[in-house]
Amino acid sequence: MTALAGTGTLTRLALRRDRLTLPLWAVVTGGLVASGPGSLGGLYGTPGARAELAASMTADSSLRSLYGPVFSDSLGGLVAWRFGTFAAVLAAVASLFVVVRHTREEEETGRQELLSAGAVGRRAPLTSALLAALTLNAATALLVVAGLAGQGLAGALALGLAVGGTGMVFATVAALTAQLTESARLAKGLAGGALGLAFALRAAGDSGDASGSSPLTWLSPVGWAENVRAYGGERWWVLLLVAAAVLVQTLLAYGLAARRDVGASFLATRPGPAAGRLATAGALALRLQRGALTGWGLGFLLGGLVLGGMADGAAELVGDNERAREVFRRMGGQDGLTDAFLATLVSLFGMLAGLYAVGAVLRAHGEETSGRAEPLLAASLGRVRWAAGHLVHAYAGSALILALAGLGLALSYGDDLGPLLGAALVRLPAVWTLAGVAVLLWGAAPRAAAAGWGAAGLCLALGWIGPALDLPRAVLDLSPFAHLPTLPGPDPEWTAPVLLTVLAAALTAAGLAALRRRDLQV
Repeated sequence: MTALAGTGTLTRLALRRDRLTLPLWAVVTGGLVASGPGSLGGLYGTPGARAELAASMTADSSLRSLYGPVFSDSLGGLVAWRFGTFAAVLAAVASLFVVVRHTREEEETGRQELLSAGAVGRRAPLTSALLAALTLNAATALLVVAGLAGQGLAGALALGLAVGGTGMVFATVAALTAQLTESARLAKGLAGGALGLAFALRAAGDSGDASGSSPLTWLSPVGWAENVRAYGGERWWVLLLVAAAVLVQTLLAYGLAARRDVGASFLATRPGPAAGRLATAGALALRLQRGALTGWGLGFLLGGLVLGGMADGAAELVGDNERAREVFRRMGGQDGLTDAFLATLVSLFGMLAGLYAVGAVLRAHGEETSGRAEPLLAASLGRVRWAAGHLVHAYAGSALILALAGLGLALSYGDDLGPLLGAALVRLPAVWTLAGVAVLLWGAAPRAAAAGWGAAGLCLALGWIGPALDLPRAVLDLSPFAHLPTLPGPDPEWTAPVLLTVLAAALTAAGLAALRRRDLQV
């Protein structure tokens, strides 16, 4: 039997299992870029307006750190500047999730051991996971090219390859972290940390150098995608760096996979007795959730510190462009453009906090499906009490990270803490509603619990892309975030937050009641 035996069968299985999520990731990422010509063309419809925007971006180091430098003031160049970096990050996130799901997660649940008992080669599982990621990134790149081909095929092809290539770089990073750890969650965390470091290096490099040639930028795969320079004098040779990184990391992952048993890892875990601080269900939940809470909290604080400093430059960025002002107002702003910009940032933090809340709820679902909850519940510990230990982190933890975001914004913008802290915390009813949806799915339909990610992702897409695409109000209202008062701003209306809080409580109660009545899912 060869080392790759069964690769085709496992690849078909992976694609079948992800037949909904892979197309969704590709459409969201590719659609984000494809929407660029319409939205930016309406906002900056003349060469003069586009040239003015490019000049403003070149002069503003804070905005360069977020979006990168502008290499061309053509419409295609502005699309590559505005959406290219974020599309590359989205492709990277999707890719690392796919690879860990079909490697370490399969081993952690015991399914890989069962499959490996058949005619499956040693390298087949890793190869099939990478092929699934390659399929995702190829589809994403094709959608980018198709969406931008009207702006010039060469630039569209360069941007599509840069986005898809970045996804594959972090797919192979995830292939490495899946060999190092025994936990799928830790493998995702390490790969996500590498992505965060790459974005931070690119941001730091671009902040200090408007040409994109900073050594820090070149240390980052996200910076490589930027330096392909789609629509700005394409640098095709940069794609060789991407290909080399994918090849080297793939070979390293194969080498590590050949030196360990199924289920084993190179980073040893630290087992120990449930004593002292771990003697209660709440303490155990804290130990399981604290890493994610710490990471999200630090990310929100740093994000607030970085983004808050851009508020004063918002008015200069859009100038007298009424359509740009209208987009800010639709995304969450009042007539004051600085307040509109801050409200937009707070709205973004709120939607991201929804992802944290759903993840905290589904961590409890993961404990159940892995079989680790069953020994706990076999004793005198009740299900609601056990679940409550995790739900505290979903609800109180989301409040904490939003408060840290408000603190970071206030410190960097130089405003009083109260208004921005209140603006951040007013997002909580919508965040808790998403958490309530996840609890209800977990309790009533555990096999569909992962749909909680879909609900959070839909809200993020509607809030991030919807206003720029001028979607109908009825569509935007599908997100609970669309019903919250816009702060900072005058005369907020509090009826919707109260109703959403009541809805979140009802969803959570219904989910816990269903959890008490059903059998455990293992």
